[in-house]
Amino acid sequence: MKRKKLIIGSRASKLALIYANRVKDEISKYFNQEIIIKKITTKGDTKIDIRLSEIGGKGLFSKKIEIELINNNIDIAVHALKDMPSIETEGLITNFYLKRNSPNEIFISNDNINFLDLKPNSIIGTSSYRREYQLKSIRSDLKYKLIRGNVDTRIKKLENGDYDAILLSKAGIEALGLTNKITHEFNTEELIPCAGQGIIAIQCRENDQEIINILEKINDDQSRIIANAERKVLKILEGDCDTAVGVYAKIDKDLVNIKAELFSVDGKQRFFVDESEDKKMIEDLSIKIGEKLKSESKGSYKR
Repeated sequence: MKRKKLIIGSRASKLALIYANRVKDEISKYFNQEIIIKKITTKGDTKIDIRLSEIGGKGLFSKKIEIELINNNIDIAVHALKDMPSIETEGLITNFYLKRNSPNEIFISNDNINFLDLKPNSIIGTSSYRREYQLKSIRSDLKYKLIRGNVDTRIKKLENGDYDAILLSKAGIEALGLTNKITHEFNTEELIPCAGQGIIAIQCRENDQEIINILEKINDDQSRIIANAERKVLKILEGDCDTAVGVYAKIDKDLVNIKAELFSVDGKQRFFVDESEDKKMIEDLSIKIGEKLKSESKGSYKR
């Protein structure tokens, strides 16, 4: 029997709700009954003063929402793909995506100072070892300090003088209408993003065929291909949220290119792969790249 309403589960942050509403708008084209967004506060949202790895890792942003999904309290979960563990939770399926937003990294500084013009010892806020090591390879004379919290919180900390600059994803800044604050933008050649950056992922129960049929209609095929390719590299590395790894897949006609870089725990060693293949072979290419990084790094990336 067709359901009378559909419940979408989302983190309660402003940005997460923007993403959830985008999914709601797409679903409403194919489901003409009531659609509700249920706000769910996760542990990752409340514990913002320490690294995620110290309190459970990336899953802190998704686990509570997934429990709601497993318990049939919601029908769909919406996530920022970059915040999800690479291993799927049993009984659930994450294989539906909206069209990818910008994967680029952006830089916001006080006084609108360009990254290259910052004074030595300026304090840069980031919660990512990947971003820290990438920036250190360009400016080793700067100081890098942990910052967590939603985008508004981070910007407020910057404006309060706790940091001289912060690094964020462009997708979130664009969604929040804050592009006027961008001081510097890095393309994917300059800073390889984390796997799935800029992609909104939609998750459901693997046996809920009615929902699966709806989500197939709103899925962006190209985003699915590149999301699964980038996540495959992560699965092979068996890394966690503290693994300093960037993976970016791009399709151009019949070719797919994957760039990936992996840093050792101390950031002093960098392992880099840049390879292209026919897009029909994208899974094989992902496996090849993941295995190559794993072999060359000899476990030096594991904390």
